[in-house]
Amino acid sequence: MAQVSDLPCDGDGICMVCKNKPSPDDTLTCKTCATPWHVTCLSVRPKSLADALQWECPDCSVLSEKPVVAAAVGVGSTGSGDLIAAIRAIESDSSLTEREKAKRRQQLMCKGAKPSDSKKEMINGGDNDLLGILDGSLNCSFCMQLLERPVTTPCGHNFCLKCFQKWIGQGKRTCANCRRKIPSKMASLPRINSTLVIAIRMAKMSKSDASRGVSRVAHFIHNQDRPDKAFTTARAKKGGNANACSGKIFVTVPPDHFGPILAENDPERNQGVLVGETWEDRIECRQWGMHNPHVSGIAGQSRFGAQSVVLSGGYEDDEDHGEWFLYTGSGGKDLSGNKRTNKEHSFDQQFRKYNEALRLSCRMGYPVRVVRSSKEKRSSYAPEKKGLRYDGIYRIEKCWRKNGIQGYKVCRYLFVRCDNDPAPWTSDDHGDHPRPLPVIEELENAIDITERKGSPFWDYDEEKGSWMWKRPPPCSRKRVNNGHLEDGKRTKRVKRQTQNMSVKKKLLKEFSCHICRKVMTSPLTTPCAHNFCKACLEGAFAGQSFMRQRTCEGRRTLRAQKSIMKCPSCSTDIAEFLQNPQVNRELMEVIESLQRKIAEENEESGEVTDGTLEKLDGVKVSNEIVEEAGENNLKAEKLKKASGGKRTLNRGGKRGRPSRKKLDVADGKNEVDPFKPEKGASKELQDSVVESQVK
Repeated sequence: MAQVSDLPCDGDGICMVCKNKPSPDDTLTCKTCATPWHVTCLSVRPKSLADALQWECPDCSVLSEKPVVAAAVGVGSTGSGDLIAAIRAIESDSSLTEREKAKRRQQLMCKGAKPSDSKKEMINGGDNDLLGILDGSLNCSFCMQLLERPVTTPCGHNFCLKCFQKWIGQGKRTCANCRRKIPSKMASLPRINSTLVIAIRMAKMSKSDASRGVSRVAHFIHNQDRPDKAFTTARAKKGGNANACSGKIFVTVPPDHFGPILAENDPERNQGVLVGETWEDRIECRQWGMHNPHVSGIAGQSRFGAQSVVLSGGYEDDEDHGEWFLYTGSGGKDLSGNKRTNKEHSFDQQFRKYNEALRLSCRMGYPVRVVRSSKEKRSSYAPEKKGLRYDGIYRIEKCWRKNGIQGYKVCRYLFVRCDNDPAPWTSDDHGDHPRPLPVIEELENAIDITERKGSPFWDYDEEKGSWMWKRPPPCSRKRVNNGHLEDGKRTKRVKRQTQNMSVKKKLLKEFSCHICRKVMTSPLTTPCAHNFCKACLEGAFAGQSFMRQRTCEGRRTLRAQKSIMKCPSCSTDIAEFLQNPQVNRELMEVIESLQRKIAEENEESGEVTDGTLEKLDGVKVSNEIVEEAGENNLKAEKLKKASGGKRTLNRGGKRGRPSRKKLDVADGKNEVDPFKPEKGASKELQDSVVESQVK
């Protein structure tokens, strides 16, 4: 590597050292990589004009000192001259495509690099090479580091949220990798790809769990682990879920319980309510003791404190920054009569009832559970899938009143995260540490400012390195519901298989399509940050056209109207994305690498006895991967034949979210060989298929 003081010019021709744009006479170009450098800022300058013509930049001069094995093109010599000759040989090979040439050049350059000791420790040993797999594929193109709060563009490239926002803040509206246009909606409100967040976190946790010997439970709860649905009365079904009964309560905590719900209060699963757990609606959230009110966003009592809040976008004054946010109190709106909601303020908010409960929690330093709802459309940290998500414990540091956007006074609260588990949008393998409070500009004109004077009840213990109750929690004033809980539906055998499952298999299971619920093939990431197989997503909208022709009772033709194609997982319109969907190549490389690693591990351990991999939850892994390829090809072919090769929309056809029945037409029940992989399948997958057929 070059020295820190030696940096080239960026894409705009500005020197990265002095931040000035040098003239052409002061610019020196490397003969190997053709990168411009500022002569004045170089630590070692060429002595003569002849040296300047044959000058190599500090980065390329390091490569000339290291041995480079050019096995890909049959070149075995060393030195920078041999490296250039090998690159030219790749460029002159007409039998290779541009993608294959780029891959050969990348392999040639990477073979000469020596990973650092920390990198070797990260990659070596057991499941710890997961970080090596992800670090090679899921790197941000801006900071060149492992993705942090990743966002995926419609063209299939992944970036860190902060790097992407900085790029957009500079006025750029094209992808930094392929220069394709970024939709204005995504540029203003990028969505975090939760699948990549879980993958990176599991890879980091596998390294720390290997030293402890016991794997931690995943933060994602699958459908088979979900509780029973809440029952509703006949009256409730007419007017929605407003009057619905909450059904069975699954935790043994009182309604006014403070702090997290631990494993000792979860007799059914023995794991407690984990950070990142999601629910479909408020009723299901209440069944697990997270937030008791069905409609109100604050759960608490004015003389006892507030236990939980829900961020659902009810007030436009809210500001969400993830680890901290500014929350607006309740009240100030006219809800007389049968009004459920009202966007307009009509009077000032006061520190009474729920607002006073939050202020009491601020004074005492009580922990407050925070649940984010998908209804919050102005936040990048809201869950992308419809429902609610538990985001951990926060503490109210300050509260005040100020004039809101609509001119009336509102109560404001500063929430700061203080949980022992990482947030759902981060890839960290540890929880929060005490952080300095952010600077709030609106405090200058605020009134009724309240700050905590004494020591908080919930605080960080430096010796134990975790957040805990420093003072005894307040005693509950309500009865605990200890109902008779039914036994879990999963048998002991399945639980044992899940516990013994390797981290790679667990991670591969997370890369599942939201439609077919299987490991994705040719994954697509929509602008709303949902992941699907390419065949599944295109098959869900097969037979629909992007423009809908209209007539006025058959007499005259009206102007064509764009068809609305809603995402199968949310209500976002993805019609523009479906016109030219791009496969997420980085995610596809990670999936293929995990599949190869699993196959190699099973072969080395001797678990392959009859040409198939070990059974996972009653399904053979190798057959499952092959059947996905066969079923996806079958879906595409059947739907293409059904539509005559054209994408049309029948008159009177329903628009919007595709029906599940459309996918059943192309189900894998027809007479198609499930062991025939698709054309885009890897060579290792085809070899395993042939081997299983021969045996």
